[in-house]
Amino acid sequence: MISLKNRTGNGFAGIAFLAASQMAVLTAAANDAVHVEHGLSPSAPVVFKLGPVPVTNSMLVMWVVALGIILFSRLATKNLKQVPEGLQNFAEWIVESLRNFLESIIGRDLTKKTFWFFASVFVFILSLNWFGLIPGVGTIGWGTPDEHGSLHHISLPLLRGANADLNLTLAISVVFFVSWVVWALQANGVGGFFKHIFGARGDSKGILKLLLVIVFFAVGLLEVVSIMFRPVSLSFRLYGNIFAGENMLEAMASLVPMLSGVIPIPFYFMELIVGFAQAFVFTLLTAVFTLLICDHGDVPGESHH
Repeated sequence: MISLKNRTGNGFAGIAFLAASQMAVLTAAANDAVHVEHGLSPSAPVVFKLGPVPVTNSMLVMWVVALGIILFSRLATKNLKQVPEGLQNFAEWIVESLRNFLESIIGRDLTKKTFWFFASVFVFILSLNWFGLIPGVGTIGWGTPDEHGSLHHISLPLLRGANADLNLTLAISVVFFVSWVVWALQANGVGGFFKHIFGARGDSKGILKLLLVIVFFAVGLLEVVSIMFRPVSLSFRLYGNIFAGENMLEAMASLVPMLSGVIPIPFYFMELIVGFAQAFVFTLLTAVFTLLICDHGDVPGESHH
C-alpha cells in the first residue's frame, strides 16, 4: 500500500509537472503571438468621436484629401486668364484630357451629362491612392512596445489609406449605382429601361419570335444580377488592390529592419502606377456601364437621343 501510494503520488506529481510544462509552453507561445507583427487591419480603427459619430483614420485622410482638392480648385480658378499659366494651366490640362478621353468612349452628349461625376471620381480616387503613399501615413500613431521598449508595429495609425477601407469604396460605388439608374431612366424612360434589359433583339415571327422573347428574358434576368453586383465588384476591386499594396509596403519595410527605409522604395513606384491604374479602371468601367445602358447605336462623339 505504501509503495502503491508513493507511485500514485509520483504519478500525480508527474501529471502536475507535465501540465505545468504545457501551460508554460502555451503561455510563451501566447506571449510571442502578442508580439507577432500584423499587417494593415481590414477595418479602419476609430481615432476619436464627434459626439455620437465615430471618426476613423481613413475618414481623416478622406477629409484632408477632399479639402486639398477644393483648395487646389479655388487657387487654380481664382484669377482666370485668357492664356492659362501655373495652376490654371495644370487644372485645364487635367480637365481637357479627361474630357477628350471620355468623349472618345461614351460620346460628346453623354459626356456633357456625366463628366462632373467621372472627372470627380478619377481625381478623388487618384488623390486618395497617392496620398496614402506619403511617408507618415500608416506609420505615425500608437502601438504597444515590447519588453525592451521597442515599438515594432503601429496598432492604431493616425492616418490610413482611405481606399484601403471598404466603407469608402463601397460608398463611391453606391453613388455611381444611383447615378447610373438616374441616367438610364433619363435616356430610356421607365418602359425603355426595362425593354433595354429584357427586350428581344432582331426581327422574327411566329415560334422563333416567342423563343427569342424567352431567351432574352432569361438573359435579362442574368443582366439584372450582373447590375446588382456591380457596386460590389467595383468596391472590392479598388479596395482589394489598395489594401494589398498597403500590406505589401509594410511587409517590405519590416523584411530587413536595418534597410526598412530602402527596400520599399521600388515598391512605392509600383504603387504609384497601381494607384493611377485603379483610378483609371474604376472610371473606365463606370463610363462603359453607363454607355451600355444609354447607348442607342450612335457613334461616340455624336449626339445620343
